[in-house]
Amino acid sequence: MLKLGIIGTNAISEQFVGAGQIAETFNVTAIYSRTEEKAEQFAKKTDVAGAKYFTDTDAFFNSDVFDVVYIASPNSFHFRHALQAIEAKKDVIVEKPAFSNPNEFSQIEAALQENPEVMFFEAARHIYDPNFKVVEDQMAKLDKIEGATISYMKYSSRYDNVLAGERPNVFTLDFSGGALQDLGVYTVYVALKLFGVPEKVHYFAQKVSTGVDGRGTAVLEYPDFNVNLIFGKIAQSYIPSEIYGGHDTIWIDNIGQMDEVRYYPDYKTDNYEDLSVDHPENPLVDESIFFEKMITDQDFDTMQEQLVLAHNVNQVVYALRQDAGIVFAADGR
Repeated sequence: MLKLGIIGTNAISEQFVGAGQIAETFNVTAIYSRTEEKAEQFAKKTDVAGAKYFTDTDAFFNSDVFDVVYIASPNSFHFRHALQAIEAKKDVIVEKPAFSNPNEFSQIEAALQENPEVMFFEAARHIYDPNFKVVEDQMAKLDKIEGATISYMKYSSRYDNVLAGERPNVFTLDFSGGALQDLGVYTVYVALKLFGVPEKVHYFAQKVSTGVDGRGTAVLEYPDFNVNLIFGKIAQSYIPSEIYGGHDTIWIDNIGQMDEVRYYPDYKTDNYEDLSVDHPENPLVDESIFFEKMITDQDFDTMQEQLVLAHNVNQVVYALRQDAGIVFAADGR
């Protein structure tokens, strides 16, 4: 098991630690939090024994008690923490969205070139789900592609705080928040992994009082078809995602977890094939296994492929944000 340091004592970090325990891939040996009390509470909640607690990032990254860092701090801190990690020769797994804009991403790429022994991954968990591979395999069998609709909209309880006049991090420009950054990035990842980089993008955003997008619809233009992305944090949607092949259609229940994948071979009937395969209840197990293998094997070729995908996702998300006139504090740095 690889020795893991954690930044960000939140729900997604709990899931990642749990995934590492299930898959026996990562052993948490260091926890950074703003207070030692919070670090201790996280360790107890995740049943982590013997981890060292840190309240100073310099001391955290300069320590020798871990080799890989999982970064799940607020979005606007990802860049600073990832850069510190790379310069400290720590392998990096950073939660999506990796960075606020292409300027930050290019600086990380430069840092990786200066530290070629360091591995870097963005934790886009759904592309490692076995049912995503099912979708890729079935899509390759379609005679043609007529486009897709990719949807991921979940009501956030933190929007209730916004309605009460508060400013939770995930709903603020200062912390690089909003629906596109939080849930829309899942849909962008699916589109780019399946169809490549679009020629043009458009984003029709519904903004909330804090200035970020609460929900929206994006259109990615490809030479022969369009892909529609629907996502949000201020409403709950139950519509699936679909890939259109003309007479046939691939249907996905939820791109965030992908429990069910169907193939409808003929538009003349409602009959379908259930292509779903079993996957772990914890949705981060498969990515945990992938990251551990890549780091253990020092598979820099595959890492580079994932880095190019993450780079392209970052570019498209930024272009969508620009189209909607959403400006983060990080864009001015």
